[in-house]
Amino acid sequence: MSHLPGGKLSHQGPAPDGAFSGAAGGSACGDLARISLSIADGRIEAASFDAEGCAAATAACDAAAALAEGGSVLAAARIGAGDLDEALGGLRPEMRHAAGLAADALHRALAAAAASGQQLSEPRAGRVLVAMSGGVDSATAAVLEREAGREVVAVTLKLWADRETDGQRSCCSPEAVVSARALAHSLKIPHLTLDLEERFRAGVVDRFVAGYAAGRTPNPCVLCNGELRIEAMIELAERLGADDLVTGHYARTADDGEGLLLAAAGDPAKDQSYMLAALPPRLLAKIRFPLAELRKAQVREIATRHDLAVAKRPESQDLCFLAGQGKRSFLRRHGGLEDREGEILDRGGRSLGRHRGHHHFTVGQRRGIGVSGPRPLYVLGTDAQSNSVTVGGEEELRSHRVEIRDAVLHRPGERVDGVRLRYHSSLLACEPLEAGAGRHERLELCLREPARGVAPGQLATLLCGETIVGHGTIAASS
Repeated sequence: MSHLPGGKLSHQGPAPDGAFSGAAGGSACGDLARISLSIADGRIEAASFDAEGCAAATAACDAAAALAEGGSVLAAARIGAGDLDEALGGLRPEMRHAAGLAADALHRALAAAAASGQQLSEPRAGRVLVAMSGGVDSATAAVLEREAGREVVAVTLKLWADRETDGQRSCCSPEAVVSARALAHSLKIPHLTLDLEERFRAGVVDRFVAGYAAGRTPNPCVLCNGELRIEAMIELAERLGADDLVTGHYARTADDGEGLLLAAAGDPAKDQSYMLAALPPRLLAKIRFPLAELRKAQVREIATRHDLAVAKRPESQDLCFLAGQGKRSFLRRHGGLEDREGEILDRGGRSLGRHRGHHHFTVGQRRGIGVSGPRPLYVLGTDAQSNSVTVGGEEELRSHRVEIRDAVLHRPGERVDGVRLRYHSSLLACEPLEAGAGRHERLELCLREPARGVAPGQLATLLCGETIVGHGTIAASS
């Protein structure tokens, strides 16, 4: 297909009933494209397209449909803009946008299939689904799996699209999806997108906003991993006939004789087990962590050795939906939390000054309080009802008792000997709990040493040695 035909092409036409469709557009010349795929038993029985715009866009869509039709879903997931450019005999520079447009439409159709619940491939031993964000950790995990002789399929989650978010710094934006797809294709790995944006907004972002409105400091990453994305990707792995889901997290699993539990990674500086702590143990048998014993420098060395474009990519420190924007503007736009003056109080109730809204503060905060005193002041608590912020000295931040709500114990409470109260915070020794395995509305932890800045809304991970045996949300401390 070395020319750009101007008439009706072999795959041009309406979407068949029951087909999965994807649309793309918005290029500089105003081109629009739609590609539809009829899938049965993991194969694409028919592919059709419709396009508006230049002849190159029409030809690229026809090429995409022709390459996909008759093949497997995983074969179609390998098709990228470069393949369409090659199929067309090499587009002139001013026309190459057409190949990207058609590839986007094709992969959005595949994304619709990925979200459908339909079986997309027969089981195959040695196949794994790798969660690929476009960063160095997940890319290195994919390379290690391939080196071990496994058939690798990549998936990227689309969780958030917001004009104010810096899509290049977010791991789950439309821009991140395109970057991860290009990275997977550069490694000759098929790539799929799983769109969970609606579920993410309802289950993670809305609860994040509600937490701040109520005067808490929620941890959205724990919610996302524990209740949303990991289970969705495992379910997709099963429909792709894969043995396991593989992620680039720094975490381990350990069998204590009663089954698998999460455990700390080999590199304490990178350990991410806290962020995964709400994962139900039943899912752990379907997850593997190839980076479990590696340090970040080793991961970058592996990525450099394989000439990965992301080998030196810096890590983002932002929440994915906050990338490139401030929390204040986000809470205003998505939660209606406008600035509202209130009082800054000491523990005795004496007014020390004014603030612009309790939701701008979190327990333990020192910077940006807006008042000064003879000693450094820290946020001790916030009250949503009165819109007040209480501050005090560092010694007043210390707590010996922590109440947690919605607690889950995977093992009897007598096994608990430690707790972590924030991501990357120190492990604190605590007394065993007099509670059996299961769910508990409330539990109280007695710490053997004081904790500083315990923030309601954060996760408390309950440990036995290095293994996580339970978790709960911090409700209060004293």
